[in-house]
Amino acid sequence: MSNALKGTILGLLIISILTTAIYFGLAWYYRDEFSYNTWINGVYCTGKSVSDVNFELSHGFTYNGLTIFDYEGNPHQIPADAINFNFDYTPILESYKQSQNHYLWIDNLFQGVSGRYITPVIDYCEVALEDILSSLAFFKPQVDEVAVKKTEHGYQLINNRANVLNCDVAKTLIREAINKQETHLDLFIYFESLPLDDRMISELDLWSKIEEFQNCRIVYQMGDELVPLDASVVSYWITLDESGRFYFDKNRNLVLDENKVREFVTNLASQYDTVGGVRQFMSSRGEMVAVSGGIYGNILDQEAEYAWLLENFHTKVDLVREPEYIKKGMFQGINDIGNTYIEIDLSNQVMYYYHEGELIIETPVVTGDKRRRWSTPEGVNYVYAKQRNRILRGPGYASPVKFWMPVNGNIGIHDASWRRNFGGEIYLTDGSRGCINTPYEDMKVIFDLAVVGTPVVMYY
Repeated sequence: MSNALKGTILGLLIISILTTAIYFGLAWYYRDEFSYNTWINGVYCTGKSVSDVNFELSHGFTYNGLTIFDYEGNPHQIPADAINFNFDYTPILESYKQSQNHYLWIDNLFQGVSGRYITPVIDYCEVALEDILSSLAFFKPQVDEVAVKKTEHGYQLINNRANVLNCDVAKTLIREAINKQETHLDLFIYFESLPLDDRMISELDLWSKIEEFQNCRIVYQMGDELVPLDASVVSYWITLDESGRFYFDKNRNLVLDENKVREFVTNLASQYDTVGGVRQFMSSRGEMVAVSGGIYGNILDQEAEYAWLLENFHTKVDLVREPEYIKKGMFQGINDIGNTYIEIDLSNQVMYYYHEGELIIETPVVTGDKRRRWSTPEGVNYVYAKQRNRILRGPGYASPVKFWMPVNGNIGIHDASWRRNFGGEIYLTDGSRGCINTPYEDMKVIFDLAVVGTPVVMYY
């Protein structure tokens, strides 16, 4: 054997020994760690312990809980922290590591980074989960009832035989979803309707008649306010017999109680009729004042509205109706003064004119002479006429004025060329006969701007 051959054989032997040593050295290295080229859930695990890998996998794991949807699609939350949700990869990692033969680590040489995907062992409090589910109405035991009940919102149907959840199936699905860390579960198809007996069928037939009766789509427009004739209102219009049971006509239809309709119209008028009533008014002097009396405001035509409702209720007309009025102010509703008005502070002898909420005129005035008992009466009145170059006449006087705006009988707002001074305490001893004497220039502006119908708020 030549020396060259001997050298080659010796070199190969040395390489073989070194390779074997390296191979078994790595096998020894991997005996307590994950083997070469091990990937789990996208995490490189080679040479790492079970606890190290569990830490990395846990750090990247999040689960906030499950949202379940009921029959109507409403969401209900089962938060993970509310059921003491816990997870641990350790048992699965231990099992996987034990399945690895560290002497065969070379088998992983050509394994891709996709590796293996594992799920953690899930644990949560069953009692807490049961408490959450039992708090949901559709999980609670239902009384076996089908009945029509009167509530503040009108008659309603209680039907515990319709859309009943199969609780056993639902709970199984919820547990499975949590164990799989799913975030949404729709329970719609697990709601079912249960069989009905004759009494229940009869109650459903009654409900169909009541539902049709209560289906009123008339809405009264009272100024800026809307008064809908919904079930809470018209449910009281169903005629009941002396025993409080529903009364039917010969065609088995519910009967409209006309007295209740009239009662509704009366109540509507009592709430929105404003002529002569007491109004709470925010004055320009910065305080709320109660103003009573006067001729301005609204008075509903109760007979016309009663007749209209009787004629239109059963037609199921869908509209927003402004009622008919015997007397109609510039604005309607409880706040019928609006934001365009004349305000007269009789105590401070100041008159204001507001247009769409903006103060246009503020002027001193002189009102009725208090010493002679001609004090200007308070109240909410309105401009019901406008005249130029009028002579105001009364016992012992004839006073020509350029601008005249009557607001309540013979009491009006006008210029007073015979006066040099206005405001202050003049009205206590040298006031008018009840009218509101106004400086010429300010009176001219107010006369040009104010229209017939403008409210006039007068208070002390």
